[in-house]
Amino acid sequence: MFIVFPGFCIVVAILVISAFFHFVPLGLWISAMAAGVSVGIGNLVGMRLRRVVPSKIILPLVKANKAGLNMNVNQLEAHYLAGGDVDHVVDALIAAHRAQMELTFERACAIDLAGRDVLEAVQMSVNPKVIETPFISAVAQNGIELKVRARVTVRANIERLVGGAGEATVIARVGEGIVTSVGSAADHAMVLENPDEISKTVLSKGLDAGTAFEILSIDIADIDVGRNIGARLQTDQAEADKQIAQAKAEERRAMAVAKEQEMQAYTQEMQAKVVEAQAEVPLAMAIALKSGNLGVMDYYQMKNIMADTQMRDAVAKAGIPKHQHRQVGDSDTGHGESSSPEDK
Repeated sequence: MFIVFPGFCIVVAILVISAFFHFVPLGLWISAMAAGVSVGIGNLVGMRLRRVVPSKIILPLVKANKAGLNMNVNQLEAHYLAGGDVDHVVDALIAAHRAQMELTFERACAIDLAGRDVLEAVQMSVNPKVIETPFISAVAQNGIELKVRARVTVRANIERLVGGAGEATVIARVGEGIVTSVGSAADHAMVLENPDEISKTVLSKGLDAGTAFEILSIDIADIDVGRNIGARLQTDQAEADKQIAQAKAEERRAMAVAKEQEMQAYTQEMQAKVVEAQAEVPLAMAIALKSGNLGVMDYYQMKNIMADTQMRDAVAKAGIPKHQHRQVGDSDTGHGESSSPEDK
């Protein structure tokens, strides 16, 4: 027979009561009933079993019913189980209801599950947002760079929030329109005089197509004059042309030097052949003397003629500067160089 201690009974009773209040949140049930929201105890227990935090469902439901929205527990619980933010969706629906905007619960849940802030979208639909672009560099036709910064006023388009492009796309399209508009101007002064023409041109292109926003206005906030890109490009082109011309001139100079070296080598080769031929003359004379084809008297007569010729050259060049001896020798004797003793 078991003996039941009073302390043990108290502990068991406390555990049973804690488990009961854990699975049956009486506080939330009382709050819902006080707010006029019909929620059964079985629904609260079922939420615990489905691993749903009852406060994440009951409190937004009370808020929605107090705001005049007709919603039920199953809708909010389904969105919670899908991974959505129930409280955020309810706040967005209340804001849209107060602003008399048509926003259904299904569309709000779709926007929330798509990863967009549905409450911010509703607020942006009521209060348009201003997107400021960074400085966008554009070049007019005269080569002057202009740096333009614009402010784009946009309003969220609820119908296109799911699948529509974001702010980055709007900024990129506005930048492209500014570059096109400035690039079509003949002179940068025209853009500085009428900056509103950029806004009109860009706004007429329908840049908000396919985006989650509706562009209300594009205002040019600032225009700065930058570098003279045209002059810089011309300078760079001239420098490149100069380098090309220098390279070609260096190539021709190298070819001329190579040709000169080749001709010098050819001249030395010819001179070597001349020396070789002159070296054969004494050998030929020796052979002629030995064979009897040339007599001794003939040899002495030839030497006398050569001496007589050298004497005449010396007499002809007497009193003439040395740098003119070669010219006189060429005109008188027809030889390329003088053989007079003075030159030697």
